Amino acid sequence: ESSPYLPAPKNVMVYSYNFRSLLRWSPVEVDGGLVLYTVHFKTGFLNEWDEMNCTRIAQTECSFPWSLRERRWTVFLRVRAELGQATSDWVETDPFVAERNTTIGPPKVNRVTESSDSLLVSVTPPFGSEAGYFPEYHVSYWENGTSIVKREIRLSNTLFKIENLKETTLYCFRIQVVLKAYPDIQLLGLPSVPECYRTTIS
Repeated sequence: ESSPYLPAPKNVMVYSYNFRSLLRWSPVEVDGGLVLYTVHFKTGFLNEWDEMNCTRIAQTECSFPWSLRERRWTVFLRVRAELGQATSDWVETDPFVAERNTTIGPPKVNRVTESSDSLLVSVTPPFGSEAGYFPEYHVSYWENGTSIVKREIRLSNTLFKIENLKETTLYCFRIQVVLKAYPDIQLLGLPSVPECYRTTIS
């Protein structure tokens, strides 16, 4: 039975970055005691609330368990506050699907090798390789200091060349991951911070 004296958690949100997901909420402030929180989950096809790994916890966040790693599942979460025998109302989230709702970070640029007419770039994707995912890299590059005329290339290799450049010229680039998930879902990642390199003399 929920207590009228114990307010429910507010600002209940799922945060998901590179498919690592957690539920967060604002702390419930009351006089006289430590408020604890319990989180439950259910999936679109099981429709039964189940305990997560967060029962009577003091923290105001709860990581998704390994059992919720399926990125295509629709997941619902709920959280309530508890103080002694008193419990607040449950607060439910909107449906969450990792494949649609996660934020994809930028790839990591490992190494850039300059030559007179190209830059050879090696990158690491922002998350581990998963079956069914085909990351594509969208690379924008421009000559530094000009009235930025950007050019773009799209490729799926983690080692690639930006070609047909002028010698001894400073070029900048940034990269975004585009994730093509089955069948028609496309996630656009956050762009990397621009990096600039000077081509060599031939």
